[in-house]
Order: sequence, then structure tokens, then C-alpha cells
Amino acid sequence: MRKGLYPHLAFSSMGKNKRMYVPYLLTCTGMIMMNYIITFLALSDNLSNMRGGDQIKTMLGLGCYVMAVFAVIFLFYTNSFLIKRRKKELGLYNILGMGKRNIACILLWETIITAAVSLAAGIAGGVLFSKLAELVAVNLLEGSIDYDFSVSAAAIMETTVLFGVIFVLILLNSIRQVHLANPVVLLKSENMGEKPPKGNWIIGILGILILAAAYYIAVTITNPLAAFVWFFVAVIMVIVATNMLFISGSVLVCRILKRKKGYYYKASHFISVSSMSYRMKRNGAGLASICILATMVLVMVTGSACLFFGSEDSLNTRYPQEICINVSFNERNEENIEISDEIKSRVESVLNENGTEACYMADYNVSVIEGYLEGTTFDPDVYVSNSMGYEEMNNIYVAYFISEDGYATMTGHDINLGPDQAIIYTGERIYSGDSITFKGGKTYDIVKKLDKFPYNGDMAMTVVAPLIVVVDDIGSAVSPYEGIKSRGYNVVTNKWYLGVDTGLDHASQMKINESINDALSSVSAKYEKEIQYARSESREENRETFYGIYGGIFFLGILLSIVFISATALMIYYKQISEGYEDQSRFDTMKKVGMTEKKSL
Repeated sequence: MRKGLYPHLAFSSMGKNKRMYVPYLLTCTGMIMMNYIITFLALSDNLSNMRGGDQIKTMLGLGCYVMAVFAVIFLFYTNSFLIKRRKKELGLYNILGMGKRNIACILLWETIITAAVSLAAGIAGGVLFSKLAELVAVNLLEGSIDYDFSVSAAAIMETTVLFGVIFVLILLNSIRQVHLANPVVLLKSENMGEKPPKGNWIIGILGILILAAAYYIAVTITNPLAAFVWFFVAVIMVIVATNMLFISGSVLVCRILKRKKGYYYKASHFISVSSMSYRMKRNGAGLASICILATMVLVMVTGSACLFFGSEDSLNTRYPQEICINVSFNERNEENIEISDEIKSRVESVLNENGTEACYMADYNVSVIEGYLEGTTFDPDVYVSNSMGYEEMNNIYVAYFISEDGYATMTGHDINLGPDQAIIYTGERIYSGDSITFKGGKTYDIVKKLDKFPYNGDMAMTVVAPLIVVVDDIGSAVSPYEGIKSRGYNVVTNKWYLGVDTGLDHASQMKINESINDALSSVSAKYEKEIQYARSESREENRETFYGIYGGIFFLGILLSIVFISATALMIYYKQISEGYEDQSRFDTMKKVGMTEKKSL
């Protein structure tokens, strides 16, 4: 064949099908641009040098994988519209004497042109907007940055390789479809209708049941441990049920409308209902995809925004004081009091050396036992059953025993409890009993149930439900369990907490925290047998981690939402265009047999 024929045919074909190709090129360009931006930021040295930069880069690194998976799925999806529209043209080439190898050459050149244009435009757009995206990310981290413009060769290389592979896979898939199809089938592909799905009632009802079950799971599960597992199950159930309802449910509606003779046997209704019932298998899947993508956008934007704008509250909950000191002892004995006093004295010395004193100091002991609460009985062995279901896991608690003196230190409210009396707090869960029994230990009459409780950091970060028990004496409450081990660990964990507020600036707080950690290391070495661990955490030192993680999630949510919104809009466009082309010949035939244009529309 004449040299240059294949490129000429490829350009000519793309020009004649510009209504289909221009959106496809824009889609490829947008995907490449967003992938370059995410990769550029994940490799950015400017973010690495900032507080919280490593965390946001980790989030963006995960976003690269999400973007790659979505790009493969969505570009294959949009390319399927092009191939369906092109099948008649390719079949005509085959009838006129072109072999399937020649047609494959045309498809190859179309893919090369598409890849070259979209990669050039996408990378150019990514380079152009990458600095803007970097400035937004820096603003989320509350940092500062220079305005020097840079281009990442590594990001360009990774983006080019990724989308080069995707374009090759798309080409192979297109060649496969053409190679396996009969030329006559290709010519008639636009006029071939679809059979309505079978078993509509069963699939439709099953879709409703699955969707109801998914929402029931989402509403009823409150245990974080169970939610981690069932969340993904519920998401898959919603996706499957949505497809079932849109495909089969829509056909069911069409069939019901057909049975209503007064509605169905009208010119406009007859045509629209009949055609819809034979096309909803594919169109239903498209509509379901549009709904799922729109939902994903809403969930990502609202969820990531809530996390980011609630970062300060989360930070203050995790670190209720500026400096939080946690010490865990191997055993409970009188020497622990001496160790606590020595640590407190060293902390005060560090504060004095820095020219300040504690504005507020929380100082109390707490003993921790994990257990299983059934009715009003608390079993201090959480591993009573290795085959626990999720309903049983909902009854797992972490009991924190605090003395009335410690409670007064935390809240400023003095209380006077008897030896068999207790005040409890169960978080968001409701405890209906008037007493609580600790298996193998004491039974306490509950004199008050608290509506709120000032957590320390360890209490705030546990995923298991808390059971705060305020008693007159911690020793008498936990002594029956001292020395008992479960799975190699002590049933009772004895801790001491010291919280300090200084009112100093951020840099001074971090400097003091570093000095306190040095002091704790010295004390831990001195009391190596008594202390399990001792650490001091600074709210300001961990602020960068919080804002880095939540800022990264929010920023990634914004970028992916832009991609998903664009994908949704493109799916709607292709759906309308493809249906219009399919209906064009049918409406022309209807007009020839006497139906007016008004009635056919």
C-alpha cells in the first residue's frame, strides 16, 4: 500500500469522528495531567523539607496507585464507546479488501496519535499547574515556600511509562475485538439491539435486599473493630445492588408500564418505553456507574474535609495538655509513688531551667484491664473465646480504674465514695445496670453515670470502647488480678499520667519536651526493672503529623474528586451521543412510515 496511507486514514477517521474523539483526547489529557501533578508532589523536595510534608507525600504516594487503577478502568470504558462507534467503519474497510492486519495498522496509528497528543498536552498542563497544586498543599500544611518553578523529570518518566502501558493495553483490546468479529457483524453493529436481561424480578428484588442489608450494616455497626471489616463489605454490596437495581429494576418499570394500556399505547410512550426496555442492560450499567461516581465524590469531599477541618479538635483530644507524660510500670507497688515523684520533680526542674512553671498539671494513676462485659459482669480476660463474632466483639471494653483523688485532679470536682461504690463512664454506649461485677474481684454499686470524661492521650486513641471506673482505692479493685498473665501479658497494666500546660510558644514547648524525654531516659535507666516504658509527647511536635496526614487526605480528595467529576460528565456525554447515533436510523425509518418528527421525539 501507498506510503503514509495508514497515518492518513487514521487522521481522517479521527477527524470524521471528532465528536467522539475530542472528549476522549481531553479525558486522556486530564488523566495524564492529574497523574503528573500527584506524582510531582509525591516526589517534591519542597514538601519533604516542611513539617508534615512526609505524611502528605505518603498520602499522595497512595493516591498515585488509586489514580493508576482508575485511569486503566475509565480509559478502557471510554474507549469502548469509540470502538462501538467505529465498528461499522472498520467492517466496511474489511469488506472493501483490507485485511484485519491492515485494520490493526490503522488502529495502531490512531493510538500513536492519541498517545502523542494527550501525553504532550497532559504533561504540559501538569507542569503548568503543578506549582499551583504545590502552593495549595503547602497552604494546607500552614507552611511557607519559594516561588521557583521546577519540572520533575522523574514524574514525567513515571507518567509516560504508566500511560504508555495503558495505551498499549487499549490497542491490544481494540485489535482483539476487531480480529474476533465477523465483517458482516461489524457492519451491522450499530443496528443490533440488546436483549433485556433475564430473571428481572429475581435480580431486582435481590438488589433491593442487598442494598437494604448494606444500609443496615452501615447504620447498626458502632464497634470500630467491626466497622473496619464491614465497611468494605458494605461498599461492595452497595455497588453490586446499585447495578442490579438500575439494570433489572429499570426493565421491571418498563414492563409494568407496558401492561398499562392507557399509558403504553400512545405514540411517544410506545416508542420510548419499548426502546428503553431493550437497551437498559448497557444503559443501566452506565447510569449505575454515574451514580456511584457521584457518590464517591460526595463521600471523598465531605469525609476528607471533615477530617482536615477537625484536625485541631483531634489534636487536642489526642493531646489534652501541651506536654503529655505516660509511664507504665511492670508491677503495682509503693516504689511507683517514689518514681512518679522523682519524675515530677525533674519535670519541674526542666520547666524552671526554661524560665517557666506549669500553668496546669494533671497528675494521677490509672490501672488498665481489657475485658468482656456481658450484662453487668466484666470478665478481665478479653480472650475468653477465640471464635468471637462481631456482636460479641461489641462487648469488649478497656476498663480504666481511677481513684477519687485522681478524678478530682482531672476535673476539679471532689467526690467521696465508699469502698463498694463507683462512678462509671462508657463513652457513647449505654450501660443500664445499677451495679457492676468484676469476675474474680469486687462488685460495685454505681452511684453516678458520667455524661462526659476528660480522656488522656492513651484513652483517646484506643479503638476499643472505654469503661472508666472511678473508685475510692485502685489497689483493692485490681489486686485480685495482679500477677495474672493472659497470652504472655499481664492482665493489669499500671500507668501514671502527668499532663503539663506551659503557655509558651511552639518552639519552647518542643524544646522542653525534648529535655523531659532526656530526663525520662535517665529515670528509666535507673529504675529499669520497675518501669516498662516512659515517654513524653508534645502536642506541637505532633501537630505536623496530624496536619500532614489529614491535609494529605483532603488534598488527595480534592484532586480525585476533580477526576471523578470529569469522568461522570464524560460518561453522561458519551451516553447521550451514543444513544443519539443509535436512534438516528430508527427515527428515520419511523418518519418514512408516517410518524411525524414531533411524535418520534
